[in-house]
Amino acid sequence: MTESPASPSTAALQVELQPGLEPAILTTTGKDHPGVSAAFFRVLTAQKVQLLDVEQAQFRGHLSLAAFVGVEPSRLVALRTGLEDTLRVHGQSVTVETGEGTKTMARPRSTHVVVVLGNPVTAEDVTSVAQTLTNYNANIDRIRGIADYPLTGLELSITVDNPAPGGGVSLRKALAELTTQLNVDIAIERAGLSRRSKRLVCFDCDSTLITGEVIEMLAAHAGREAEVAAVTERAMRGELDFEASLRERVKALAGLDASVIDQVAADIELTPGARTTIRTLNKLGYRTAVVSGGFNQVLDGLAEELELDYMRANTLEIVDGKLTGRVIGDVVDRAAKARLLREFAEESGIRMDQTVAVGDGANDIDMISAAGLGIAFNAKPALKEVADTSVNHPFLDEVLYILGIPRHEIDHSDELDGSARKVALA
Repeated sequence: MTESPASPSTAALQVELQPGLEPAILTTTGKDHPGVSAAFFRVLTAQKVQLLDVEQAQFRGHLSLAAFVGVEPSRLVALRTGLEDTLRVHGQSVTVETGEGTKTMARPRSTHVVVVLGNPVTAEDVTSVAQTLTNYNANIDRIRGIADYPLTGLELSITVDNPAPGGGVSLRKALAELTTQLNVDIAIERAGLSRRSKRLVCFDCDSTLITGEVIEMLAAHAGREAEVAAVTERAMRGELDFEASLRERVKALAGLDASVIDQVAADIELTPGARTTIRTLNKLGYRTAVVSGGFNQVLDGLAEELELDYMRANTLEIVDGKLTGRVIGDVVDRAAKARLLREFAEESGIRMDQTVAVGDGANDIDMISAAGLGIAFNAKPALKEVADTSVNHPFLDEVLYILGIPRHEIDHSDELDGSARKVALA
């Protein structure tokens, strides 16, 4: 997987104190209601402070507001008293920290982001993640909730002790091992512009974008599903060359009436969260693609319905309204998936480090390895070994959360355009 150059983990503020001013960090916390921020800044105005940095957060009715300022030493007592007296009536607690040490308390510039997803996510899960981060000298800078449906998602901004490319490899492996011990998914990727620059997301189809295997659905109509399923499983484990296994399975379809294709297309079930994921990516201007070892005749309608930018699959040969048991043209195999991802990126003017690939089987290994971010979705072990992160819950929405797209923004957008729809979870 490609990795962009690192940036320093922390940085001092570029704006300096004006002559004669001393640094101070001012913080107020308490129940949030209109007027608190205005009162806070009125006191700062009265004491003619210089603002260097401000951060305000509201969490479930509670406010935290902090400012890094420069203040004349003679005004410091009045500043402290003014804040305490003014904000006490708003139910706020005030702290004022002064001294040269405050100059070195730079705002962290996190090197990586860790996303924890599960249903539920327990305090024990977060403890295990936090301890693992501590074991590898990684500091948690910020935590925010990123999802409450269909599972709980937490996003941790962290700083690793070695911000150079590759510096987080050992931590990545440790978190991957932790995922197997806990009932949560843990993803880690580099923070900053490299994360926000993703512009193309390419999905495998069978058992990723949709819940079933198209060729097995066709085989069921021919009464050969058990035979075909056995070959499919061997191919997904990497035990068979995909092209050879595909041709062997398609032979079992010989003589099947072509009308079956429409029946199978109508029976396709999307993976939970697939519509939301594709719709949201499209709204945000991402290019979306599907590469499939399935068949164009079955998937064309689905690709059009989802408004995918690209769709590539195999083509069944049909003669006199019957399947011949052969495919025509180039086979979309493991190597072809990676090649197609590169072609989509090039055609879209997108760098490979800006691509994301999502898949579940050995046939996706090359594509996952080539992408800037490779996500193994309920995948076989061979794919998990090469993927950047693994998703082990059956919700494709997790891809959005890994990309840093929070649930409340998704829901708000869907409410505005009338596409909001949540299915009750069992």
